[in-house]
Amino acid sequence: MPLTAAGIKSRALELGFDLCGIARAEVHPRLGKLREWIAAGFAGDMEYLATSADERSDPRAVLPTARSVVSLAVVYYNEQSNGDHREEDRAGDRVVVSRYAWGDDYHDVVRERLRGLIRWMRDAAGPGFEAFSCVDSGPIQERVFAEQAGLGWIGKNTCLINPQLGSWLFLAEILTNVDLEVDPPAFDHCGSCTRCLEACPTGAIVEPYVVDATRCLSYLTIEAKGAVQPELRPAIREQIYGCDICQDVCPWNRRAVVSADPAWMPRPTLTFPHLLDLCRLSDDEWRGMLKGSAMRRAGLRRIRRSLAYAAASLIDEHRAIAIEALAAHPSARDPFVADALEWARAQGTQAVSVAEMP
Repeated sequence: MPLTAAGIKSRALELGFDLCGIARAEVHPRLGKLREWIAAGFAGDMEYLATSADERSDPRAVLPTARSVVSLAVVYYNEQSNGDHREEDRAGDRVVVSRYAWGDDYHDVVRERLRGLIRWMRDAAGPGFEAFSCVDSGPIQERVFAEQAGLGWIGKNTCLINPQLGSWLFLAEILTNVDLEVDPPAFDHCGSCTRCLEACPTGAIVEPYVVDATRCLSYLTIEAKGAVQPELRPAIREQIYGCDICQDVCPWNRRAVVSADPAWMPRPTLTFPHLLDLCRLSDDEWRGMLKGSAMRRAGLRRIRRSLAYAAASLIDEHRAIAIEALAAHPSARDPFVADALEWARAQGTQAVSVAEMP
């Protein structure tokens, strides 16, 4: 049986994907925006984006024989909210880990599903079949091809939004030399809504459809290699790993589909944990807790740097406990962790001074 678009979509659903669409492997106008975005300084420490700009601007620079791009998506949304835990939050120190990191590492899970789909495609296509796949870390502009393949449109917060499923989606692609029937592209349905722009605590969405990564809390808590700019540190507060605020306020997520996939079921230790508990964890305890989690990407020193920034927003008693707990770990000697701890201490001193003024 020949390899067809309909066959690929059917098999993708069987393997655990929720959406599948197909686009031409060609240079789409939106792909060129990446270079403009990098030139504006919005990429920050993510030098790999500039290094791979040629590949990201043309899929045929990745696979010269590419004719089609199979775009796939998996829903990972879980409806637990911070409100579920407020009664237990006696110290006022619940913190937030981005939803995508609550379950298993999506790189591993989705990549294994991709491998299964490629094996099936190779068997169906026969000799001469070529393919290249990636999940997030590959040199493909995922959202552009997902939009071209009809999976959803790129919203003003730059997330891909599907009108039925919302924006809580993991994306993946397969470039192939097989010429497949393509899907019509999706169209923008954001309209006049600006809720994501208004809700962003750091103003990272500098204009509709443009995010300055160097101001985004996800970048600041995961990607940023050094110290966070002092003026942005107070915004971290409870957002110690990633940020979902622009998705939380999006009207298209009001009826977001809840995933029943076991891979994305929340780990209790990562769903609104206590900041004080996290500050006390040893290196070995962290490694055990993050085994198989996407949160490993940030590395323990960056996580503790964010914990120190978050500790500054606690009331005096708990702030002091959190800072001293962090200072007791070997990573406190890291210059950026040490700087964050010193800043957190100073914030406490300033807060007390203001409170004591007549």
